[in-house]
Amino acid sequence: MFVSNFMSYPVRTVGPETLVPEAREIMTAASCRHLPVVDDDDLLLGIITDRDIRSALPSMMISGEETEYLDSYTTLPVSLIMTEVLTRLAVEATLDDALILFEENKVGALPVVDEDNRIVGILAINDLLKAYKELFGLGVRGSSLIVVKDDGRPRPLTRLTELLEAREVPFTRLIRTGEENGDTLIYIRIHTYKLSALHHALAEAGFEAVAPQTNILNS
Repeated sequence: MFVSNFMSYPVRTVGPETLVPEAREIMTAASCRHLPVVDDDDLLLGIITDRDIRSALPSMMISGEETEYLDSYTTLPVSLIMTEVLTRLAVEATLDDALILFEENKVGALPVVDEDNRIVGILAINDLLKAYKELFGLGVRGSSLIVVKDDGRPRPLTRLTELLEAREVPFTRLIRTGEENGDTLIYIRIHTYKLSALHHALAEAGFEAVAPQTNILNS
């Protein structure tokens, strides 16, 4: 679950003196929305987004008074509109680290750097979503989320794991929450078509299934 396994690389980059129109052409050709800005040693300086470029674009209807602005746009370096990067991901960062940074910074992508601050990749929010989807087996045929109540007996997660492994039921997530409406719930992402059989096995082990409902499991 490391960002290095899911980031995009190699990364298209630009220098601080790259002109905004050129950066726009690079983004269009590469079908990307973020361009890291690096110096001659590939050290990360900042990042420019398609939104930054749109904000810098002159109007399509150019009046005589706007000609001077149009001229300045065509010679505008990205260093003047880029965001200096304070937030970045290390190569050894996890997807959970990335999730926290995305939530805290409200950005669409995070650069990934080595220990010398050289750009090695970029992780977009869509990359993060795809990574979690892959890791948890979401969208895979036979994938279901089962919710059971903690029966209050010792080692509930261990017992559930042993139950699933004994019946050779693949699972990709096993999470116990705090109390919800007086109950402690356990969420299990399983991959099997034998939901009814699993439901009965859970009941025999002392677990009460909350979801899916029994009538769904037995259909």
